[in-house]
Amino acid sequence: MRRTRILTAVLALAAGLLAGTPPALAADSTAKVSLAADTYTWKNARIDGGGFVPGIVFNRSEKNLAYARTDIGGAYRWQESSKTWTPLLDSVGWDDWGHTGVVGLASDAVDPNKVYAAVGTYTNSWDPKNGAVMRSSNRGASWQKTDLPFKLGGNMPGRGMGERLAVDPNKNSVLYLGAPSGKGLWRSTDSGVSWSQVANFPNVGNYQQDPSDTSGYASDNQGIVWVTFDESTGTSGNATRAIYVGVADLQNSVYRSTDAGATWTRLAGQPTGYLAHKGVLDAAGGYLYLSYSDKGGPYDGGKGQVWRYATATGTWTNISPVAEADTYYGFSGLTVDRRKPGTVMATAYSSWWPDTQIFRSTDSGATWTRAWDYTSYPNRANRYTMDVSSSPWLTWGANPSPPEQTPKLGWMTESLEIDPFDSNRMMYGTGATLYGTENLTNWDSGGQFTIKPMVQGLEETAVNDLASPPSGAVLLSALGDVGGFRHTDLTKVPSMMFTSPNFTTTTSLDFAETNANTVVRVGNLDSGPHIAFSTDNGANWFAGTDPSGVSGGGTVAAASDGSRFVWSPAGTGVQYTTGFGSSWSASSGIPADAIVESDRVDPRTFYGFKSGKFYVSTDGGATFTASAATGLPSGDSVRFKALPGVKGDVWLAGGATDGAYGLWHSTDGGASWTKLSNVDQADAIGFGKAATGASYQTLYTSAKIGGVRGIFRSTDKGATWTRINDDAHQWGWTGAAITGDPRVYGRVYVSTNGRGVIYGDTSDTSGGGGTDPTDPTDPTPTGACAVTYKITNQWSGGFQADVQLSNTGSSAWTGWSLGWAFPNAQTISQTWNAESTQSGSTVTAKNVGWNANVAAGSSVSFGFTGSWSGTNGRPTAFKLGDQACTVA
Repeated sequence: MRRTRILTAVLALAAGLLAGTPPALAADSTAKVSLAADTYTWKNARIDGGGFVPGIVFNRSEKNLAYARTDIGGAYRWQESSKTWTPLLDSVGWDDWGHTGVVGLASDAVDPNKVYAAVGTYTNSWDPKNGAVMRSSNRGASWQKTDLPFKLGGNMPGRGMGERLAVDPNKNSVLYLGAPSGKGLWRSTDSGVSWSQVANFPNVGNYQQDPSDTSGYASDNQGIVWVTFDESTGTSGNATRAIYVGVADLQNSVYRSTDAGATWTRLAGQPTGYLAHKGVLDAAGGYLYLSYSDKGGPYDGGKGQVWRYATATGTWTNISPVAEADTYYGFSGLTVDRRKPGTVMATAYSSWWPDTQIFRSTDSGATWTRAWDYTSYPNRANRYTMDVSSSPWLTWGANPSPPEQTPKLGWMTESLEIDPFDSNRMMYGTGATLYGTENLTNWDSGGQFTIKPMVQGLEETAVNDLASPPSGAVLLSALGDVGGFRHTDLTKVPSMMFTSPNFTTTTSLDFAETNANTVVRVGNLDSGPHIAFSTDNGANWFAGTDPSGVSGGGTVAAASDGSRFVWSPAGTGVQYTTGFGSSWSASSGIPADAIVESDRVDPRTFYGFKSGKFYVSTDGGATFTASAATGLPSGDSVRFKALPGVKGDVWLAGGATDGAYGLWHSTDGGASWTKLSNVDQADAIGFGKAATGASYQTLYTSAKIGGVRGIFRSTDKGATWTRINDDAHQWGWTGAAITGDPRVYGRVYVSTNGRGVIYGDTSDTSGGGGTDPTDPTDPTPTGACAVTYKITNQWSGGFQADVQLSNTGSSAWTGWSLGWAFPNAQTISQTWNAESTQSGSTVTAKNVGWNANVAAGSSVSFGFTGSWSGTNGRPTAFKLGDQACTVA
């Protein structure tokens, strides 16, 4: 059972951004900056879900157009043809990492091509930037952004209430946004381009989950929590007159305007003592339905009610499915069937045990039925069946006693939506996945409806650590909330997360370099051991024994041969053991909470780092000695790894902007370090299979090089670097972990804070390095070329295309310019990874600074969005300068 979203990665990021560090002392002045382009294909290692889905939004005018928002992992659009979700905010970059938290989402019913997202992860100091409203005119394929003068809280308490962002269904240039932190109600009259506060809105909210919380997290005023329009009070092109707004105030939770927002009044006669989590307007029936809880959610709530407000008469009716005295939960998820007026559903979002509950009424709330009932306690009769064969880990490996069942119907069920075009389809979000059904009306006929995960493509785990062993599983992951997984096939969902024990969050893992069957992991658990071991490459696990005082996982390292382990847990000092941790001894000479790693050759050598000091043990972790080296980052936002196959070869990444920050290399076990002068900043380092002909393993880093933030690869020991991601694939914060694959050249595994495990494969199987774009002796583009042009998304009036330009000649390019003509008067609106100009039907796309160099046999890719009408034909001829290219 998962009740909270993990904050470890975000706190580590905050430490990295805010910690002070002294200047670096050692530097390599001979290294050459060299950025080259490569074509990578990016995918997720499939887990399917893994986090909280607080919002689902169906477009009200176009069938099969739906969106989902997550608290830290961005937003997604439903693809009906494949029954999958497409991520929409992967372009959010490092500096704007907080904009992967989505607190509100709105799909325009007047123009379905338009969609809006209110983004920002925390309202306290953890997120250094203000929130923003992102707007798209191509269903999220590309975005424009308006920064706000306040923060938004996609991962704050109350994030399941909403939607806080709404488009006027009659005049779609008008939008409203409910703000937290006492910032009030905001309005845009120019389709989200500019925003101003609604100065006369009378209540900014006052509810705080925990006023005593000095961090500002639980003590934030949850503010304005939803906006809904009564579309029947407006006409096309004229602003809707009746607008309802929900406020986080236990005594004054619902307000209304009847003059298109000019004036506002508290609705008379409303319930008090509760927060209105949702307000859903059924214009056909003339009712505003409201779900109430005594808490803001998403994991608290002990009492609740459901009410109905008659918009014409002002009459309030308590239509709660359960008497207040019998609730031990609040209500939140709320939806109506637009095809069948009077059909309404609600969820008991905070019913943790034995399960959540879903209620359904077909008579406007006069009577209700439940998704499950007791027959004779503890036995249950379910109106549904659950099929989790596509995500089998959702059983959590549990074998509960009745009335609990596995898989659970859910928890944190704050989003619930019936498809406005299909009464049989309903989706709802939980703390771990997104479920749905396509035969919902069986509920009413006495049959059973089938619930399945409808989550493929929506990846929402926070990644703390990654390992790719030389044999066995291709990937082992340490994750927040769901523990972690062993992937033997990246394209398939593993059957189960790590169990025995099942950590709520795995903080660190390692394998023995020369005996990959031996694996260790550590993590957090409310009660029970914090360390586990495997002797079969992570397929099966057994718990170790904690030394006294352990309160959290910390970091762990396995000796190269698996004979011993060093563990730096939270709550006590560094420990070491031989065997599998039946007893532990305290390490000396190293401070508590140090980061620990092992040498990948010598089984008795271990390393540690804490507060600017590097530590070395040569007796299996019993004693550590501080290195005399200086100039390393003084803070603890550092990650380091020892190179497989070479004793004492260690790389260290980390630091902060106000001190030492970058990438360091040691070849003598940390006694001395060289700082790479061609790396501005680095936050994680990993190794993978060497390129053909290379004598050193491939390096991968999440870094800033040449002034550009990205994922970089080096095949020449860091002398030159290739940026292998692009602006469309940034995934916010990627600093927790990175590793290459020791068996597949070019494959890299990238951690994200909410978008799961990303892996990339290169088209450059030869492993070229690249040339220096500042070197005047580099040749100009000549020789053969090939182009692949793909339309990756198309909608009414718009499309998205990707272009791959391959150097099929024998010489490297140091700059390129590709031209073509559209056959049907298409017009480019936005380009990424290239600079484009267009005159009539003729287009020229040129390299940007970092992807000018294309080695022989390599490729470069760019993309764009555009408009079309009538026909959207593909160009048939492309030229690189004057050279005609082969068209694939």
